Amino acid sequence: MEELEFHNIINDTLRSSPTTHTVTDPRTESPLWPCPIASPADFEDAVASAQTAFKTWMLTPLSERQALLTKLATNLEDHLPLLSQILARESGKSLLLSELDVRTSIAQCLHYAQPANALSDHIQYEDETVKIIATHVPLGVVAAICPWNFPLILSNIKVVSSLVTGNCVIVKPSPFTPYAVMKWIELARGILPPGVLQVLNGGADLGQMMTLHPGIAKVSFTGTIAVGKAVMAACAKTLKKVTLELAGNNACIVCADADLPKAVKNVASGAFFNAGQVCVATKRVYVHESVYEEFVRRLVEEVKGTYTVVEDASVPSVFGPVSNKVQFETVKRIVEDCRGKGYEIVAGGEVRESGNAEGNKGFWLEPTIVKGPPDDSVLVKEEQFGPILPVMSWSDEDDVISRSNLANAGLGASVYSSDLAQAERIARRLEAGGVWINKSERPHMGAYFSGFKDSGFGGEMGKQGLLSYSYTQSIHFAK
Repeated sequence: MEELEFHNIINDTLRSSPTTHTVTDPRTESPLWPCPIASPADFEDAVASAQTAFKTWMLTPLSERQALLTKLATNLEDHLPLLSQILARESGKSLLLSELDVRTSIAQCLHYAQPANALSDHIQYEDETVKIIATHVPLGVVAAICPWNFPLILSNIKVVSSLVTGNCVIVKPSPFTPYAVMKWIELARGILPPGVLQVLNGGADLGQMMTLHPGIAKVSFTGTIAVGKAVMAACAKTLKKVTLELAGNNACIVCADADLPKAVKNVASGAFFNAGQVCVATKRVYVHESVYEEFVRRLVEEVKGTYTVVEDASVPSVFGPVSNKVQFETVKRIVEDCRGKGYEIVAGGEVRESGNAEGNKGFWLEPTIVKGPPDDSVLVKEEQFGPILPVMSWSDEDDVISRSNLANAGLGASVYSSDLAQAERIARRLEAGGVWINKSERPHMGAYFSGFKDSGFGGEMGKQGLLSYSYTQSIHFAK
């Protein structure tokens, strides 16, 4: 592991760089491997290679593209131990969660390798005078600008969506977690024609080049609302297609008749899985006043028993450190705000600062539950993207729905109730792209995933998600 080397991949060749950067292991704060930073010339070469490859790749039959997705899945399986270890080092996840990242990427490849899950021609309209079919034409070169919380899963969904629709793709992993994605694409060389799948490491300047370059037909971006707006503005200059999956301050509503033991386990998982660093994580909980005290008591017990700091990444755990120093400081500020304003912290609340008298290392925050903070508190208003959860009470259905629906965000939500009619009624009134009933929020690759309001533009996954990677052409046959 210590002797690994990493490269940008351009036209199936390894390319190093005189300029590198090094990521810090979130568990230990130890420096990892030097990682080459792509130059503007590297980027231009990658775009030119992709444009050349696209001329023939776009003509490859769907069945052949899907067969190659199956080969990519096999390649991921063959290298699962190595990729999992790299993910654990760069992201701070346990090996258990890192293996899940790889296995989910394998499942994504196999999902879109099935004929039923890809786009196909269909009849839009037919009468005695005309038949009109819809066919789907690839866009060209896709730029995939990816986040750090699930490096492989959230890169791979953009890759497989691009490939199955006949596009070429250039991946830009997050500079916080570049290693596993770069190694995966290096190991995948030879499966696809050169230039079809490439990877470049870099920061905001590389992302900006991608959004402005006329040779890029589409940008798929996952990240913050502020950066998403800048991406969209830049893409408008060349009228690129754009998909944005942005932040979500996701509400959870627990009704009076909810199965509390099950609801508590699911809410805890929704909030603290991967230390809350999930775009659709449970981030605000509203519990009916009649079961509020019991729910909070049970939730504290569940979190203290299941979600604990485990420094050894080889020990199976779904809780880990905050993935990088920047996000650690953001979440720490929210914890300190709650403590400074006297909010009732009923679990956690301790920040393990590195370099203190105990010799702590790593970006660790205890799973923290705050009971009854006001609706205008920073914790409730802002997406925390970390292991701190506000739990509030409610009594009136209209009021809790109003409190749940934010003016500027709407990615996910969840509802817990034994009355499915009530749960569905509430779900349909929540302004979110996905609502989960009696389960924690987990996107499914067969379902369209998108956000309302500032939480996104367009979406990914499911057949509908593939439409954003294609032009739809209508062909009219006279009878």
